[in-house]
Amino acid sequence: MTYDPSQPYSSGRSPIAGDNIVTTSQPLAAQAGLQAIRRGGNAVDAAIATAIALTVVEPNNNGVGSDAFALVWDGSTLHGLNASGRSPAGWTRERFAGRSTMPLFGWDAVTVPGAVSAWAGLSERFGALPFADLFEDAIRYAHDGFHVGAKSAFYWKLAEKTYRRFPDFTKHFLPAPAAGERFVRRELAATLTEIAETGGASFYTGNLAEQIVRAARDADAVFSADDLATHSADWVNPTSQRYRDVSLHEIPPNGQGLAAQIALGILAHVEAGELDSSAWVHTQLEAMKIAVRAAAEHIADIDHMRVGIEALLDPDSLARAADTIGERAAELPPLPLPTSPDTVYLSTADANGMMVSLIQSNYLGFGSGVVIPGTGISMQNRGNGFSLTPGHANEVGPGKRPFHTIIPGFVTGQSGALASFGVMGGHMQHQGHVQMVSRLFDHGQNPQAASDAPRWHVFPGFDVAVEPHFNNRTLAALADRGHRIRVDHREHLFGGAQLIKRTDDGYVAGSDHRKEGQAVTF
Repeated sequence: MTYDPSQPYSSGRSPIAGDNIVTTSQPLAAQAGLQAIRRGGNAVDAAIATAIALTVVEPNNNGVGSDAFALVWDGSTLHGLNASGRSPAGWTRERFAGRSTMPLFGWDAVTVPGAVSAWAGLSERFGALPFADLFEDAIRYAHDGFHVGAKSAFYWKLAEKTYRRFPDFTKHFLPAPAAGERFVRRELAATLTEIAETGGASFYTGNLAEQIVRAARDADAVFSADDLATHSADWVNPTSQRYRDVSLHEIPPNGQGLAAQIALGILAHVEAGELDSSAWVHTQLEAMKIAVRAAAEHIADIDHMRVGIEALLDPDSLARAADTIGERAAELPPLPLPTSPDTVYLSTADANGMMVSLIQSNYLGFGSGVVIPGTGISMQNRGNGFSLTPGHANEVGPGKRPFHTIIPGFVTGQSGALASFGVMGGHMQHQGHVQMVSRLFDHGQNPQAASDAPRWHVFPGFDVAVEPHFNNRTLAALADRGHRIRVDHREHLFGGAQLIKRTDDGYVAGSDHRKEGQAVTF
């Protein structure tokens, strides 16, 4: 199995092939991951080093206070890791009485951050290098400074107005640096050093935990030492959905990966149409609408879901859903779904056959606005993902994981691993998974071409946005079928893909031109 090198879409990038590959949204982080492999590490070491570096060099999307999920192919078996945090024990429904939506900023949006536990858990189970060695590049970037990328600088500047009301955030992150400006984060360098030396323990039970709890107490928050100490990153069995000759694997809920599997499970009952044709795009949109509605109604902390995974992926139900897709766009009632476009994703692969799909995120931009004084730790705002609808499976409550948009993807076939990929970007992620799988395996596109292709985006209200370079004839035909279509120029709306696909004797990768990252190899 080689790959088709055709580049039918304009991006200025070519697919990258090699034996060891790292692809992510920021070049310095990609290089940190590749260095880990050069020093004798494996794909897991590379993923951890990349993830740690991303907290330094792309802080507008993730940080030490983020959550994370990962899928690891160890050469023969796929493993899942859910390192998303739970809500504080003090988050009773009564605490949010009188509100119509969950807070977006401040301590009442902060659930326990899980990224550090993901790094430690991955290293302990699969790493080849000492855990502390994986922090070297990130600590150097933080201590000596790094040159801020153009896209990071753009979104950093946009965040100034939102976050300037938070004094500790202002002290650490503002004024926003310009593109190419060196930015130094000495406090974060010391924090990363402490995490490295303690194997992550300081963050949950040690000195860093004490500083986090002190900041919460000073703000009259209910975030406690017990909330941190009882956190665990959980190894889980990935869910699997057959799609023609391949299978898409996702982390089970609380993430929205199940929606991608629902959509592909429906599309599996329909013959794949011509690439980029209005008929095939229409069918994908209709399948995605059904999946989006299912996600909004049912996906939550898996211990609180009222409709199980097996029921949502029931083959007979998916076949019946496929039969409901007609020639025209269906009208379905809109359902709200908490989303955010701000996430980082990475994929790694090594010459021994190990592959990793990992995603981590603050949720919205820099997160809650809470920065722990003297540490450089920005806390995520994943608590906003809860619902305040009484009786909803995702209703806020103590010790629960909220609905999560971030999802790593993985594809296998009869011969084993085929692709490690993700499409960062809130409500785009499950939709991106569907589009990438179809392009890679229905149409044989290489990862860069699949990433470059113009994307569609179904909103919770079921309007459809498309990128500006979408085919005009296809758009006109979709409108004739009843779709509410608009061209949207907001690049972030359509996410950022990173993909690695296995070939006969190595890998080929693509890195989204919508981001400032790259695929690197040796």
